[in-house]
Amino acid sequence: MIDASIRELLKPHLSTAQVEASREIMGLDTRLIVDGTYFLLERGSRIAGCGGWSRHATPFGGDHSSNRDDCLLDPGTDPARIRAMYTHPDFARRGVGRMILSLCEAAAAEAGFSRVELVATLAGERLYSGCGYETLERLVEITASGMSIPIVRMAKTIGVAREKAAGP
Repeated sequence: MIDASIRELLKPHLSTAQVEASREIMGLDTRLIVDGTYFLLERGSRIAGCGGWSRHATPFGGDHSSNRDDCLLDPGTDPARIRAMYTHPDFARRGVGRMILSLCEAAAAEAGFSRVELVATLAGERLYSGCGYETLERLVEITASGMSIPIVRMAKTIGVAREKAAGP
């Protein structure tokens, strides 16, 4: 499912070589499963999407990524990380990503975080913007094979802090 998501949903945004190289910086981080912060959404007997959140500092990537940082984040000062969000292409633009994202945000807020941050692909940027995320910076990640992959760091206020900002 993750491979299909990467292969199909990135096609309109990246070259074929960039899509293939994206696997070097993307994938499942099993730490999210161990931590109990990863969600799967099924439609019928099929996995429609998956995604999670983390209280660890790793910003993005899978088990094989070189940017891993298992330091715990402080909910009082640090944003939780939204991680490893993938939607099967057959279920794209049907609310799957939005549902998983809302589950992640609610769980992070319940854990005491008032802000979340993520690193989006160009394919996911529209979803996150539509869910209230603001662009912090546009970056280019260089894969081990030397390919440049554009990514977008984004953030959002959640939970109690968001409610206070909105007012009564």
